[in-house]
Amino acid sequence: MTFSKTLVATSVATMMAVASAAQAKDPYVAGFERYAQEMQSANAATASTFDTYAKDVAGTLKKAGYIGPTLPLPEPVKVTDGVYTVVGSLIWHNPTNYGLNNNLTWMEFEDGVFVFNAGPNPAVAGSFHRMIKEHTNKPVKWVAVENSQGHAYLGSSYWVDVGVKNLYSHDVANQDFDQGFEHIKEHWGTRVGHEITDSARNVSDQFTEFSDKMVIDVGGGETVELLNFGPGHTPGSTLVYVPSRNLLLTGDVGYNSRMLALFSYTNTQYWVETFRTMMDYVPDDVLVIPGHGGPTDLATVKTDTHDYLVYMQKEVQKVIDQGGDISDAEEIDQSMYSDRSVYEQTYQNNARHIYKEMTGGDLGENFE
Repeated sequence: MTFSKTLVATSVATMMAVASAAQAKDPYVAGFERYAQEMQSANAATASTFDTYAKDVAGTLKKAGYIGPTLPLPEPVKVTDGVYTVVGSLIWHNPTNYGLNNNLTWMEFEDGVFVFNAGPNPAVAGSFHRMIKEHTNKPVKWVAVENSQGHAYLGSSYWVDVGVKNLYSHDVANQDFDQGFEHIKEHWGTRVGHEITDSARNVSDQFTEFSDKMVIDVGGGETVELLNFGPGHTPGSTLVYVPSRNLLLTGDVGYNSRMLALFSYTNTQYWVETFRTMMDYVPDDVLVIPGHGGPTDLATVKTDTHDYLVYMQKEVQKVIDQGGDISDAEEIDQSMYSDRSVYEQTYQNNARHIYKEMTGGDLGENFE
């Protein structure tokens, strides 16, 4: 069994390496280009033919978006009629999960398919697209991303290559991704694998930005609302609300069954305010697809997100009021959350982060 798994993993890695090389610079295409250059001095007409053919093949490969093997993504979960989500890994992004540690969702409407989150790389985006095609023959017409992080954004160039014209992001998130693209791509390539990451391109200039709210007509009398209620896990966030289906996609404003991970750009005070505004906007019985974890209800993501933050802020304030320092904050009892994924890797850093946030400390810098 171990040998079989190793063989499969090696085969997939090899195929992805070949596919990545094909997208970056296909050796077949490169060979024709070199031959065309060599022929220039001898026969201009023949050289032109080879050069044209090389460009035609390169263009065909680019339009395919991704030509590698279909990655073994988790099976999609049906949330409601015409709505499916692939629940990503609840641990960190790494080679075994191909960087998919958030959720990818598609929604089928009369005029086409709406995708939420572009994927962490073109390989995952392409594999996800193939999955969608197994469920519907409607084209993907819209793609929106939850924030500026790599697992939401780095697959965007795939969707551009296959012809999606309508891409959406919150303005702050799009600008953050654009400015940090090289760092984000290098980080994800190092953590997940350059073979499936390096073909990602910065296509932030292809996105339509919004500030507070944008309503998209998706046909059949239905609309998709893109919303921003303020900073949360990241400075710029996109939430999706579909009134006709009583459906809310929180992005990283809401978590389910996974420990929150706080980064340098996370402001927990704003996050709590944002979460409360979100709750006021939607019905109590709304169906929820969170940023991490499986589909659930509003009460659950409140417990796992908002209530955790409020608890930690109160406990850190007690430490501050008693003259304690950051080491005392690290000792705050968080054991009631110890059953959550990545608890051991995050709980003390979360306490340190909130202490620094509340005392004006340096939060450092992250590119995720």
